[in-house]
Amino acid sequence: MYAPSRQGEQPSVEVSKDFMMSPNKLHLEASLDKELYSHGETIAVNVHIANNSNRNVKKIKVSVRQFADICLFSTAQYKCTVAEIESEEGCPIGPGFTLSKVYYLRPLLANNTNKRGLALDGQLKHEDTNLASSTIISDATQKENLGIIVQYKVKVKLCLGPLGGDLVAELPFILMHPKPADDPPPLPARNAGAITNAENNENQGIDTDLIRLDTDAGLDDGDDDLIFEDFARLRLRGETDA
Repeated sequence: MYAPSRQGEQPSVEVSKDFMMSPNKLHLEASLDKELYSHGETIAVNVHIANNSNRNVKKIKVSVRQFADICLFSTAQYKCTVAEIESEEGCPIGPGFTLSKVYYLRPLLANNTNKRGLALDGQLKHEDTNLASSTIISDATQKENLGIIVQYKVKVKLCLGPLGGDLVAELPFILMHPKPADDPPPLPARNAGAITNAENNENQGIDTDLIRLDTDAGLDDGDDDLIFEDFARLRLRGETDA
């Protein structure tokens, strides 16, 4: 199955967290540059943090996670991180400060060959394959018929320390193969017919010339009469000589 021909709505999310004895909140905005990505493509994650609380943001983690739901006899879900960035640049983000940054991640099978519970498009990890493509669900009531449902999400986590906890936001996206380019259209039928007619006309011209060369060679009826008279004269001369 190939990716849809059109991009969907750009994923974005806003989350906030309250703290005791803090008049305001810690605010996090995150977005992706688009919804649909091809295998091997880099994902750009835009993060904006506004810390209006009395806590410090000590670290930022951005990761790509694969979710594989097994919908056969029993339902089970496997979660696996396939790309991750941990950054302390700009940290700590103290009260009243903001941070805006773009993080780039590229989920690849080559960086996850030793992980268990990872869904792939192929059967074996050593094959020339890739991470499993996202499952497009057209009817949510028919999940059981799909067998395995694969989804991807970008997770942004602000780490505040053991007392402050974490602030987490998730952005779903689609990871699939692009649709291959269509084959060039065949020649229109009228062109093929014109070529065939031209070939037939050329062949007909050759046949006509051959007939003329083999028979009349361009002689008219008058020439036929002259030849006949010459032949009769030669025959009469032969009888006289005899």
